Formats: sequence, C-alpha cells, structure tokens
Amino acid sequence: MAANGTIGRVVVLVILIALLAAGGVLWFDYLGIVESRQFFSPLYKLFGLETRTGVSTLPGEPGDLDGDRLAKRLESVELRVQELDTREAEIERREGEILQMAQELDDRLVSVEEKERTFSEIMRQTDDRNANIRKIAEYMNGMPPQNAVDNLLAMDDQDVIDVLRMADILASEAGRGSSVAYWFSLMPPERAAEIQRKMANKPVTLN
Repeated sequence: MAANGTIGRVVVLVILIALLAAGGVLWFDYLGIVESRQFFSPLYKLFGLETRTGVSTLPGEPGDLDGDRLAKRLESVELRVQELDTREAEIERREGEILQMAQELDDRLVSVEEKERTFSEIMRQTDDRNANIRKIAEYMNGMPPQNAVDNLLAMDDQDVIDVLRMADILASEAGRGSSVAYWFSLMPPERAAEIQRKMANKPVTLN
C-alpha cells in the first residue's frame, strides 16, 4: 500500500510538473518570448485564445518576427539599391553633359584652327601676290614707257591698279618721280578713265 501511494504521488508530481512546464511555455509563447504556436495552436483554439502575431508585412496574414526582420532588411536593401540606381543615373546624365560639352569644345577648337589655317593661307597668298606685283612694277619701271603700257593693257583692271599703286610706292621709296601719270597718258582714254575711276573707289591694300 505504501508503495502504491508513493507511485501515485510521483505520477501526480510528474503530471503537475508537465502541466506547469506546458503552462510556462504557453505563457512565454503568448508573451512572444518563445515561438510554439504551431505546436500549441489546438490548445489556443480550445481555450478561445488567439495565437501570437508579429508585425505582418502583408495585410491580413499572421506575422513572423524573423520573417518581418528579413522583410525589413530586404526593404532597406531595396531602398538602398534604388538610391544607388538614382545616383548612377544622375552620374551618367552628368557624364553625358560633360561629354557633350567636351565635343562642343573640340568642334569649336577645330573651327578656330581651320579659321587660323585659312587666315594664314590668305596672308601667304596675299604676301605672294604682293611680291609678284612688286616684281612686275620693277620690270615695268625698267621698260620703255610704251612697252610698259602695252603690258599693262594686257592685264585685267585689278592687276593694272595693283601694279600702278606699287609703281608709286617704289618711286616714293627711291625718292624719284612716278611714271604712273605718263603711263596713263599713253593708254586709250576710255581704259585710262575706267582704271582711274576704279582706283578712286577702291582703297589702297598694298603695303
């Protein structure tokens, strides 16, 4: 009888300990300290209790603390990715603007260099023409007047004007009288008048 009583007390104590342990686990689960709702969900329903829910990321769905933390981290990562994408797009836009500005500067530089080459070529051609006109004027001064006039009449009016002006310059440099007036007197009146009219209307360009 004593043995039976001892066994009974042991069984009662074991059952009591199990109930206390289960109650403690249920309480900790309800407080959110541990997660056992899947195991004890039938008991929650039996006693009319609601299972613990975390902060849900989707409306109407039971929450999961670990899942919620992961979702928040993923959301943070996604926001960071979007921010980086925005910055990358801005950097690409600025790079495009810089490249466009650099291209415009290159085009302007090419244009300026081309204008400089054109100007240099014009100046070279002008210098060459002036040198040629000077030589022709020197030859004319060394010819008999009628021969000089015959050669002048074979030229177009602009060349005649440039040679006559250069002849005046050479005479001034040599300190002697110019032959230009005498050459005009030997020309046909109409041609002489036309050349003199053009000389009066066109500024001096030779130097």
